[in-house]
Amino acid sequence: MKRPGPSKGSSVVSDNAEGIARAAARVRGGGIVAFPTETSYGLGVDPFNETALRRLFAIKKRPPIKPILLIIDHPSRLPAIVSAVPDCYLDLMERFWPGPLTLIFPARPGLSRWLTGGTATVGVRVSSAPVAAELCRRVDGPITATSANISGRNPAYSVEEVMAQFPDGLDLILDGGSGAAGPPSTVVGQQDGTLRLLRQGCIAFTLLQQRPE
Repeated sequence: MKRPGPSKGSSVVSDNAEGIARAAARVRGGGIVAFPTETSYGLGVDPFNETALRRLFAIKKRPPIKPILLIIDHPSRLPAIVSAVPDCYLDLMERFWPGPLTLIFPARPGLSRWLTGGTATVGVRVSSAPVAAELCRRVDGPITATSANISGRNPAYSVEEVMAQFPDGLDLILDGGSGAAGPPSTVVGQQDGTLRLLRQGCIAFTLLQQRPE
């Protein structure tokens, strides 16, 4: 059921099949959509649309040198955005995807600098949130999943918090209710096959370092 927002720039729809279909259409059309993830609400745009990426950075007031993380619905999407999958990630992908684990991959040549921050790498995770995963499926590709907040402020964990930070400028908000405020995804990179913790989040790094028996 549609719920009116405080401004004409922020339409809110339920996170049902119809709402997700509308959100996917907005993303494919170059729009910005807020949606619930397994951590906070995220902001989704088409990562191959430069205009949408520029607009995303502008509304978040995000420095252009800070990379943007992506979510996908299945590892089979990786070749569209990464140039290689390090061997040390294979076990992590098997054990922790879908889930709040972001892995830093070498970016596919030609991927936007707005995504990589000029690092030639890109962060990706398979989301375990049903709405986020279905949104990716409907878009038929990766989408951005930067937290729904103005840069430097707290992430939004409800539609009301999204609206408070973005009274206008968003094309659609998928209402997934309120989630429990908690840490973001854990971000891990690698150097010469050794895992490197870049941001501690939901999953403890010591757990990631354990090898299955």
